[in-house]
Amino acid sequence: MSPEYPFDDDATARAVIDESGTLLEWNAGAERLLGWPVPEVVGRPGRNLLVDGDVLAPAGLRWDGTVALRHRDGHEVSVWLLAHHRPPRDDTPGRWLLFTPLDGAAPHSPDDPLATAVLTQSPCAVAVYDERLRLRRVNDAMAEVIGLPEERMRGLRLSEIGGKPQSEELEAHMVHVLTSGRPLDVQTYMRTGGEDNAHAWLARMAPLTDDEGRVRGVCLAAHDFTDNYLARERLQLVNEASVRIGSTLDVTRTAQELADVLVPAMADLVSVDLLDLQEHGGEPPLRLTAPIGLRRAAHLSVNPGTPEAVLKPGQLEQYPAGSPQADSLEAGRTIVASISSGALDQWLSWHKARAERVKEYGIHSTMSVPIQARGLTLGVAVLTRFRRPDPFSADDVLLAEEITTRAAVCIDNARRFSRERETALALQRSLLPRSLPRTAAVDAASRYLPAARAGVGGDWFDVIPLSGMRVAMVVGDVVGHGIQASATMGRLRTAVRTLADIDLAPDELLTHLDDLVVRLSAEAGNEGSPGEVGATCLYAVYDPVSRRCTLARAGHPPPVVVPPGGEPEQVELPAGPPLGLGGLPFESAELELREGSVLSFYTDGLIETRERDVDASHRMLCDALATYSDSLDETCDRVLHSLLPTGGALDDVALLLARTRGLPASQVATWHIPADPALVAPIRKQVVEQLNTWGLPEASFTAELVVSELVTNAIRYGAHPIRLRLIHDTATLICEVSDTSHTAPHLRRAKTWDEGGRGLLLVAQLTQRWGSRHTADGKTIWAEIALLDEE
Repeated sequence: MSPEYPFDDDATARAVIDESGTLLEWNAGAERLLGWPVPEVVGRPGRNLLVDGDVLAPAGLRWDGTVALRHRDGHEVSVWLLAHHRPPRDDTPGRWLLFTPLDGAAPHSPDDPLATAVLTQSPCAVAVYDERLRLRRVNDAMAEVIGLPEERMRGLRLSEIGGKPQSEELEAHMVHVLTSGRPLDVQTYMRTGGEDNAHAWLARMAPLTDDEGRVRGVCLAAHDFTDNYLARERLQLVNEASVRIGSTLDVTRTAQELADVLVPAMADLVSVDLLDLQEHGGEPPLRLTAPIGLRRAAHLSVNPGTPEAVLKPGQLEQYPAGSPQADSLEAGRTIVASISSGALDQWLSWHKARAERVKEYGIHSTMSVPIQARGLTLGVAVLTRFRRPDPFSADDVLLAEEITTRAAVCIDNARRFSRERETALALQRSLLPRSLPRTAAVDAASRYLPAARAGVGGDWFDVIPLSGMRVAMVVGDVVGHGIQASATMGRLRTAVRTLADIDLAPDELLTHLDDLVVRLSAEAGNEGSPGEVGATCLYAVYDPVSRRCTLARAGHPPPVVVPPGGEPEQVELPAGPPLGLGGLPFESAELELREGSVLSFYTDGLIETRERDVDASHRMLCDALATYSDSLDETCDRVLHSLLPTGGALDDVALLLARTRGLPASQVATWHIPADPALVAPIRKQVVEQLNTWGLPEASFTAELVVSELVTNAIRYGAHPIRLRLIHDTATLICEVSDTSHTAPHLRRAKTWDEGGRGLLLVAQLTQRWGSRHTADGKTIWAEIALLDEE
């Protein structure tokens, strides 16, 4: 006997041939078949045994066929061979294994005990039905599955034996097999009469034919594949959980998605309770001790309305030691408890309402699974069964823990996002204007909405009062979202206010702002690589005296203007490059606006959506503005309601509406100043007369002094022509002196013996504020005098 075949005998002829055709092994069965002893064949070519001497070269890993072999006494033997090829592996060369049976050709006797036992004693449950689908035979395994002896069932149909809807479905499939003559496999999940719990069954149905090929019945073989079925169901549930849980970055929604996945797949009632983080300073503690405060985040039941729940979503409850929730959180592991074991008696004795629900709905088992992620405990999920009779198994615990762990990561992500979002929102609110200033130039209203999912970003807007009763309006958008974008927005907004304070033209202001963004990008980079700070901006200056508006934009959407009684239209502006590219020019455009015109400034989050293109959004914006009412706030709300989706914008949105005012010519007075200082006195007299005409005699003394100093300085140090202009509204009187010199004045501290140098210091003391601005042909020195209230 060869060591390679420990069960070898002479009932099978075996031989081994290497790749070159040399015989390596020869067993006793081969000697019995051909008469050749081992010494005479091993080590010699195998083709010597072939009658015709041709080389047999089978292909593939297996071959079978009949060959003519030479017996030792010279006669020919026809032999059926089964050959297996073993490829070379490691140090073992390739070889062919050859087999042929010697004692299996004779037919079995009808009374062979093994042939009789193959049906009755087979571990596979088998039943035979005749052509009327009446039961003819079942083996012991099938009788045990059904729970009835064969003699009681013989002659019944499957639907009569099972008595369940699944039995009728199986019988319908058997009819198909009987009529079509083709086998069929059917899967079903049911509890048979001989089982306490439902099992998954694979019913393999095959037609039974007679010698003439006529179908005379159906053989039904049942295979229990419950383990595979449950494993597949668990895998499917885990996959479903990975898809359904965490669809949003909302803590409550994520908790509800966890409950939705577990009911009814694993439990009849699921509640998700999360730690009240306010109690712990905003962050989950590293260690928990009872009593533990938990807030109901979500729950779900197989019964509509979840009547079994004692708490409502949002309610907070303290869970003492001995409660499954507190015990599970303190231990940091899953705890399974049943009513029958008495493990919940103490807890239910403390909480009468829960005890009543347990009794009313027949609750028998609970499982408390801690919600843990990244080393932190966030809460607990409690699974309860009352409709399903089976308690929680060890496999149920593993599955619940895996699903809850996936949900915990999503809940923690949502919690972290919410915390960062709240921080960024607080920062955003602190950086954006809380209210828009009241100006004589425009009435304004604004809205800011953070993105629904991405969080706050870098959108901003502002209304900045300028000298000469002018006003600057700005709207911008920093690339990106989060705290970094908000912080960058704050720096840009501060820079715009600073640059606006020195009265730069819109195109010049954007040039300086572009340089700032380039520097911010360099600071944001690391290891010599530039950062990715970028922004867009639109800046406009409106003068109520001339009713002209000068605008420039840096890659930002142009505004829409609605003239009084007219149709909305987009303002044509040079596009300008986005901020941060550096070195590219910006261009300004000027337009004249009638009093009562409405300017609409906005960021791209208002018009860029997935549902429609930008052109369609522009049309919707114009339609919303066309129904403009006197209330700018109502118009803002109508625009947002019309353009933004119900679930919120994908990007943050800033909207600024400004209705222009015009200053009547009667509130403006202008004088051209001669070069003679001696004529300053008549100018002062004319100013006083004009103030009396306006009904502002209380401002005459201050105005006289301010005009005297500014005009005198312009005559002495400026260049002709010189112009004096007075502008007033209900609260402010503005004195402006313009000349063609580009040299700006500045305050200085005069020495005791100096005869001059105190003029601007006096102006600064007497006025509300003063300053200078450069113009296209020189400069303007201005001062604002606060008027006394008439009250």
